[in-house]
Amino acid sequence: MYAVIKTGGKQYRVCVGQKLKIEQIPADIGQEISLDQVLSVGEGETLKIGVPFVDGAKVTATVLAQGRHDKIKIFKMRRRKGYRRTQGHRQNYTEIRIEAVNA
Repeated sequence: MYAVIKTGGKQYRVCVGQKLKIEQIPADIGQEISLDQVLSVGEGETLKIGVPFVDGAKVTATVLAQGRHDKIKIFKMRRRKGYRRTQGHRQNYTEIRIEAVNA
């Protein structure tokens, strides 16, 4: 059984036991969270699509870690003008493990 969930402005296809890094959620490590914005649920040949969300569907997950991704360097330059700007960015994330998909 799998589900397509929406969190942090992104959509993820998840199944039980899968680990993934999502946008940061304010939760403690080891805490169980519930993701209720389920766009679709599928099992085998059957597929249930929500409008926009599936009624009564819920995905439960456990928080494994809170962290930051690798640094991304932003470099801007205008040729022949002597203009150079360097900036860096590290995005926060929450690593979760999917425990159950309830439809």
